[in-house]
Formats: sequence, structure tokens, C-alpha cells
Amino acid sequence: MEVKKFLAGNLWKDSTEIYDVINPYNNEIYCKVYNAQKEDFEYSINEGLKAFEKTKKLSRYKRSEILKNIYQLIEKNTDEFVEYIVKECGKPITYAKAEVTRAIITFKMASEDVLKFGGELLPLDITAQTENYKSITERFPIGIISGISPFNFPLNLAVHKVAPAIATGNVMILKPPPQAPSCSLLLGKICLEAGIVEGSLSVLPASNNVADMLVTDERIKMLSFTGSAKVGWDMKNRSGKKKVCLELGGNASVIVHSDADLNFAIPRIAIGGYSYAGQVCISVQKILVHDSIYEEFKNKYVDYVKNNVKFGNPEDPSTVSGPLINKMAMDRTINWVEKAKNQGAKILLGGNNSNTIFEPTIFENVPESCEINCEEVFAPITILIPYNSFEDAINITNSSKFGLQAGVFTKNIDNIFYAHHNLDVGGVIINDYPTFRIDNMPYGGIKDSGFGREGVKYAMEDMTEIKVTVFRL
Repeated sequence: MEVKKFLAGNLWKDSTEIYDVINPYNNEIYCKVYNAQKEDFEYSINEGLKAFEKTKKLSRYKRSEILKNIYQLIEKNTDEFVEYIVKECGKPITYAKAEVTRAIITFKMASEDVLKFGGELLPLDITAQTENYKSITERFPIGIISGISPFNFPLNLAVHKVAPAIATGNVMILKPPPQAPSCSLLLGKICLEAGIVEGSLSVLPASNNVADMLVTDERIKMLSFTGSAKVGWDMKNRSGKKKVCLELGGNASVIVHSDADLNFAIPRIAIGGYSYAGQVCISVQKILVHDSIYEEFKNKYVDYVKNNVKFGNPEDPSTVSGPLINKMAMDRTINWVEKAKNQGAKILLGGNNSNTIFEPTIFENVPESCEINCEEVFAPITILIPYNSFEDAINITNSSKFGLQAGVFTKNIDNIFYAHHNLDVGGVIINDYPTFRIDNMPYGGIKDSGFGREGVKYAMEDMTEIKVTVFRL
């Protein structure tokens, strides 16, 4: 079996350390990858500093052209990306194809946004003392950016770091997820073919100890991390003077009010909770249902999930919920389920596992202290919670330490704006599930869910510094 090399600066390199990438559905070795070593990170940083002298001078036209080339090459390599996502992540093939499509869209948006991304003529004659002054502002790239991406969207979440970095004239060192490195490695190859400045993108699979340079090295000017809250906040504490963008976890709530259209809401909530085995930061976890419709919703929801949410082989196009990523995730899920049951939670559906698959599971009567309620479950589990008033539902949602996104199903305009003003989350999704995301919207959370925003334009702002020049006329 061929061992995949990594991209360090302008070189494809190997090392003495090789690790196996495991297919989470069948637990078989899918491929082998070389792990980068400390000297490879040092080389990549030095090459990145050289490359930055060129990337920061590239015209918007040239950057846009490179980004266009990249999305066209991703499109040509769609089948290979889809295979990697299915085999290395266990993501059902329907969702794997959707992820590749999103990555293409993200690069396409970057190729367009770079042509519009600039500064402004800022009037300064706002006082008698500054009548003869004008100014211009412009945004400038900051240098080397470290990107650390997770397994659950191994292509598109890497793209959300790489595309805005290229668009702004920066340099990126990308650490792919160890569970699923192949998408990032292929992306690196494509970016070189598309015409990026050599050395401006490194893709370095590595152990966490070695890769810690991406957090601590002062030559790196920004850290963009997507992953768990515990790891992300620790990185921030050790990152020094870097800019930091953290896209962390959540335990998303969806509120189903008494006037909701259940025929629409129930299928959407089921997909939001169980697609890709719930391994999405904005998967539906807590379903808050108004007292007056709770029993009706519960019966219809359990019936829908039982008969329509297929679980199993991710290569089957009809599969919604595939395997958990690894044994550690399975063991944690089983443990949390057993603890909830021991504390009096009631299982309405599922609760069982077979090899790498945990069945879509529905709970009610879950104590607030249970992990499946207050932590990020990252598994195919949803819990039902009745509420009395809309304000109660908002308060229950806000009681979470997370604040990524929340969904609200209601036709009442007063409730809609009450949710908009009072939900402590980064995104409020009205009449759809909180799992909704399109790649141009500002995406990110508050509280333990992180800070900073992704979405191409918003990431481009984070990856630049604004400079003002003042003219006395």
C-alpha cells in the first residue's frame, strides 16, 4: 500500500513516522500517511515567510484567477474527494457529494469576493477642525496563518480556511484531521496545479505535540481552529499575540411552537439530528416542544425517525446515519446513554449499537445534568423537552454553556423577533433546523462555542488588518 506524502513548503516529503487511516465503517486500513516532523514545520514556516513576500503583492485579478482554477479542479476531482470522505469519515455518500459541492461554491465565492474586497473613502470633515481632511482605508494581509481542521467536514472546513487565506494574499499551514487527511492532501496538490505561489500552502499531517508549533510559534500571525471547545480554548490561552478564530462545539436546540407546521418541521428536525450520525457541530440535539402539541409531536417524530432515517453502510445512497468516527466516540456515546438511563431518562427509540453503528436514538425526561443534555453529544441522539411558554423555551436554550445556532419553528412574528433579540447564539434559523448553513453567511458562536466568524467575506476580514491613510488637503 502506497504511503501518502505531505506538502511542506514547496516539497512533497516523507518521514520516518507512518500511521494508518482507518475506515470507520469496517475498521479496515484505508490508506497510510507520513506524519510531518518538527523540522518539516520549521521548513514550512521559513518557506511561508519567503512566499508571503510574493503573495501579498499579487493582484486581485491574479488571486481570483487562482481561486477559479482551484474550484474547477475540485469539480474535476469530485469522485476522488467523495471516496475519501466516505472511506475515511464514514459520511453517507449523499452528504459526501454535497460537501464537495459546497467546497466548490466556497472557492467560487472567494474568487468573486476578492474582486470586491477593499477599503473605502472615509470622510473626516465631521468637525470644524477637520474640514480639510480626507482618508482612505485598505485591508492588508497579515502573514502566515495556521489552519487546524476537523474530521467531520474534511474538505469544506479546510476550504473555509484555505480559500480566504489565498483571497487575502496570506500564507497557510494546514493541519488536516488525523482520521481523514486525504482531502487536504489532494487539495494541496490541486492548489499547486492551480498556480498558487510555491510555499504559500503547506499541508502537514502530524501528531499534536509536533503540530503545537502552529499554536505557539510567534512567526505565525493567526490561528484558525475548528474542533472541540476544550482543545480550542486551551490553544487560545497558549497562542500569545496571534489573532485567533475558534469554531467550536454546540448542543443545538430547536424550538417547535404550538403554531408550527409539523409536517415540515418533523422531517427537517430528523435530518438535522441524524444525518452523518449527528457528527456535526450544529446537529439537532435538544427538541423543545410546546406543551399543547408535545404528545402529537412525540408520536409523529418517533414514527418518522423509525421509518425514514436509514442507518448503516455509508456507501448506500439511502443511508442517513452512518458509523461513528471511531471506538472512542462509540464508547463515550454508550457511556453517556447508560448514565442517562440510570438517572431516569426514558428511551423512546433506539439506544443500541452494532459494531460501528449507533442506532438513531430518541430520549425524553432527561435530567439537565446528563451529558446528552448539557454536553455536545456528537452522536445520533436527540432529546425531547416540553415547555410552557415561548419565553421558557428561549431560557432553556440559553441555559446551555454553548451558543452556536438554534432553530425556531413558528409563524408568530412577535416570537420570531423575540428569538432574534434574545437567543444567545451566533445564528438563529427561523422555520428550519439549526443545522442550516450556506457558506457565505457569517458562521460561528458565542460562549463556549467560540468566537470569530467563518463565511468567506468574514474570514477575509479576520485574516487582514485595516490601515488608514489621512490626507490634509
